Amino acid sequence: MIEQVLCTIKENGIGSIVLNRPKALNSLTYEMVTTIHQALRAWENDDQVQIVVMQGAGEKGFCAGGDIKAIYESRNDPTLLEKASTFFSAEYELDQYVYHYSKPIVACLDGIVMGGGVGLSFGANYKIVTDRTKWAMPEMNIGFFPDVGAGYFLNQAPGYIGRYLALTASVITASDVLYIHAANVYMPVEKLQAFINRIEQVNWHQQDNSLAEWIHHYEEEAPNESKLATIQEDVDRHFADETVEEIVESLQAEESAFAKETKETLLSKSPISLKVTLHHIVDCADKSFATSFQNDVVLAKNFVQNEDFYEGARSVLVDKDRNPQYTYKHLEDVTYEMVQSFFR
Repeated sequence: MIEQVLCTIKENGIGSIVLNRPKALNSLTYEMVTTIHQALRAWENDDQVQIVVMQGAGEKGFCAGGDIKAIYESRNDPTLLEKASTFFSAEYELDQYVYHYSKPIVACLDGIVMGGGVGLSFGANYKIVTDRTKWAMPEMNIGFFPDVGAGYFLNQAPGYIGRYLALTASVITASDVLYIHAANVYMPVEKLQAFINRIEQVNWHQQDNSLAEWIHHYEEEAPNESKLATIQEDVDRHFADETVEEIVESLQAEESAFAKETKETLLSKSPISLKVTLHHIVDCADKSFATSFQNDVVLAKNFVQNEDFYEGARSVLVDKDRNPQYTYKHLEDVTYEMVQSFFR
């Protein structure tokens, strides 16, 4: 059986973590999460490891997120809630551990980086995006919510861009990932590979140059202007409201292409996901990283007991018809009390 994640210590002092499910876009399983966590814990007090490098196998992506399809396929398992709770709790604990890790971590965000892949890498010291990066918190497409600490880190984006990305599930590229502070280094693909090759030749037990100096030697300015920067004023004008209905009304009152397209995008999502997510993002605006994750655990447990989550997952991950038939089809079908119930 092929190992799902490869954790190895190289002689030069690098701890290497390679997510090794390329056919599944390196989506995370419980076994992968626990293996990575165990390796990082062992390496933190091991002088053989000076820096950690995270990569995804194959050329398509770093990590497409948690293995939601596996949860869908287990929907009739009487122990599903327990298994899902165990997975999400383990995933969120790992994400927080990375955030507070005492040794430098380099995350290579080449290709697809979504959901759980964002959560795994967000705490890394150096998050490198490339010309192939496709970054998103796409949970709104499957009737779920942006988890893995998104309530915290999306609020770090300029203005109300975090709310916009959470509710629209927009896919963004390198310049925009840098703009929202979800990455801090850009390298073209060929330079990223040259950088990895070079640091694997450095003896990190006796290095003369720091990791930051090596990164600076290979990094470049992102080649394109941030698209999010160009719509910042529009986003801030419409997404300042704290209910989905008010955001939609604001968009509906304007005739611009941005307003029309964004309204259509929002109304194509699960009303439950929209309302719970916005409440979560707004509530976490002044909360700590840890508190955001505590909310994530509660919300995840409640979502896996909600039929609209499975319908969303079916439409995207199983039948792939992109035509979900949600139980709650309209915003007015979802009451304030229903939203509150997800936080209990």
